[in-house]
Amino acid sequence: MFRFEHPEFLTFLIAVPIVAGLLALHYFQRKRIFQRIADSHLHHRMLEDISRSKEWLKGMLFLAGLLMACLALSNPQWGFKKEKVERKAADVYIALDISNSMLAEDIPPNRLERAKKFAGELVNNLKGDRIGLILFAGSAYLQMPLTTDYAAAQVYLQSANPSNAGTQGTAIGEALELGMRTYDERSASNRALVIITDGENHEEGAVEAMENARQAGVVPFIVGVGSEEGGFIPMMIRGREDYKRDENGSPVRTRLDEDLMRDLVRAGGGRYYNIANPGTVIASIQEEINQLEKRDIEERSFSEYESYFQYFLFMGIVLFLVDELLSNRKGRLRKFMQTVKSGTS
Repeated sequence: MFRFEHPEFLTFLIAVPIVAGLLALHYFQRKRIFQRIADSHLHHRMLEDISRSKEWLKGMLFLAGLLMACLALSNPQWGFKKEKVERKAADVYIALDISNSMLAEDIPPNRLERAKKFAGELVNNLKGDRIGLILFAGSAYLQMPLTTDYAAAQVYLQSANPSNAGTQGTAIGEALELGMRTYDERSASNRALVIITDGENHEEGAVEAMENARQAGVVPFIVGVGSEEGGFIPMMIRGREDYKRDENGSPVRTRLDEDLMRDLVRAGGGRYYNIANPGTVIASIQEEINQLEKRDIEERSFSEYESYFQYFLFMGIVLFLVDELLSNRKGRLRKFMQTVKSGTS
């Protein structure tokens, strides 16, 4: 397979016809100047020592050298080499809570933004493992299946917000069940699920889902987002900023219930963390995941190209040197024959 490593430099090829036009204009202008300052007989005598064919040859050599230089800058490459790469990886789902309560600002700038930043840093630290993304509120849905496309994971995380959720709530149990359904069935010893949530208004059945996950070999981690003091939930009401209110019109305060989430991970055989110390939490989760029995993921192949710019560069240098060394004067033998011919006439 042929390609240019730097195709943007091919735009310099437009210089070739431009220079060709300038050279032709130069020859034409010089001829007109001689015609103005001398009659045709004298004009012929003034230029009799110059070879027009050599002038055109020098111009062609210069243009060819310029063409080779542009091609060398673009670095022509050829080749297609497949190599098999085997590596071990764990399957890790990140389940992110996008319910309205995650907009509370008890931890700046708000719970959701802090959670998204944490999840992005976690993805960066888990490169080498397969990452999937689940978003949940009143229900859970698969945003990204298990993959090694970490850039896509970052994009999906940054775009997550409560408007993506069909219904409101905190369906931790449904997120767990969704993750278990989409794990690779070939191995049950390399699975982990990181749930990032404030735990507000969790549905019944979450404890049972945790127990099922434990039996299926899934190691759950819950990262609590928020504070025990809690905060109000900002909302747009009739075009103005306000807070979510209860039946009596009082602002609803959402709080982080850490005892509840510790009960959940106890049922699932996992661990609970508070997002307050993200660096420590990420290091701990990474260490736990590294201790899982990882499996070989499917082989990958990649292309390897060999560069040939040096050949074009060499040809360009040679062409420029020949152009520089080549004279546009007529050869001595030809001048001698013309002299003999004029003497006998």
